[in-house]
Amino acid sequence: MSIGTKIKQLRVMCQLTQEELADRCELTKGYISQIENDLTSPSISTLTDILVALGTNLKDFFSEDADEKIVFTDDDYFVKENENHTITWLVPNSQKNEMEPILLCLDGNSETTIDMPHEGQEFGYVLEGEIVIHLGNKSYVCKKGETFYYTTNKNHYIKNIKDEEAKVIWVSSPPNF
Repeated sequence: MSIGTKIKQLRVMCQLTQEELADRCELTKGYISQIENDLTSPSISTLTDILVALGTNLKDFFSEDADEKIVFTDDDYFVKENENHTITWLVPNSQKNEMEPILLCLDGNSETTIDMPHEGQEFGYVLEGEIVIHLGNKSYVCKKGETFYYTTNKNHYIKNIKDEEAKVIWVSSPPNF
């Protein structure tokens, strides 16, 4: 990694000239130019001052985090077909994240397996059809265009009591599917 190149990128992102950055750090424009062209290396103290002026710090500056994938397409999805439903994981490897979104396609007149109480919360949005959410001893009807949200501290499952398929975007936090 080139320290000078990275400093220049940050400076440009902050829409500062070399002279403006130099003024903020009590340095000369020529010295900033030498740093950006890797002709000299700043002391830790000077580098810290430059980074503060650029809105960052040493830890973040030297972090080599890989770019995080933000957008996912059909090619990224993982699909698992069961006897009466299909689960599509919409974010690959989401079990390592704080939320796990899936697309559940539930055949008519069928249900998911009973999920035992566990830590977390679940949210869903019914894209097609109508489902019944069974939560402990109670049940709740949720139709197309409606949402559900509950804490998973009771036995729970979803049932499709209609003949046609139901489709639900379902998010579990922490991941549970």
